[in-house]
Amino acid sequence: MDFKKFLPWIIVAVVVFAGYSWIKGINNTAVTLGQDVEQSWGDVQTAYQRRNDLIGNLVNTVKGAADFEKSTLTAVIEARAKATQTTIDPTNITPEQLAAFNSAQSGVSSSLSRLLVTVEKYPDLKANENFLKLQDELASTENQILTARTRFNEAAKPYNVHIKTFPNSLFAGMFGFKEKAYFNAVEGADKPVEVKF
Repeated sequence: MDFKKFLPWIIVAVVVFAGYSWIKGINNTAVTLGQDVEQSWGDVQTAYQRRNDLIGNLVNTVKGAADFEKSTLTAVIEARAKATQTTIDPTNITPEQLAAFNSAQSGVSSSLSRLLVTVEKYPDLKANENFLKLQDELASTENQILTARTRFNEAAKPYNVHIKTFPNSLFAGMFGFKEKAYFNAVEGADKPVEVKF
């Protein structure tokens, strides 16, 4: 048997196998990193859901103050409803979707801030044990939201780097991998908050 006769076939087989393994590695790494991003997105949604649940309890507690400004409560309730209607597919998080989500959640934060500032005028409400507990839980939840958003960005970065670096970028598009958007500051976040009593 002449070994030289089979040498070209062996070389072709080795090259094909090496190419297959390399492309498979690109795909599988992108899948793994993509799952990390989706898990992080789930953590973000969980943190926002906790805030929405607390807001419902907070609104009910504040409603107990008979003369509390109804327009402030209505703004919180409407912002919360709008925020819960904004959904994102975690497999395809686009910058536009994330901006809409961010904007809706910013509306909740803004109306909630107005509510908490308005409470300063109501000594009975400020002394209400349930209200104080809810206020503390909301502050804690805001920290959880910040942490979840930061971790989401940290998970999105290696995924984006993997699919955008050459030569991975040649195959990432063919396999349907798209860049994930990052959380950015809400427009106007660089300006100081004006507080009026």
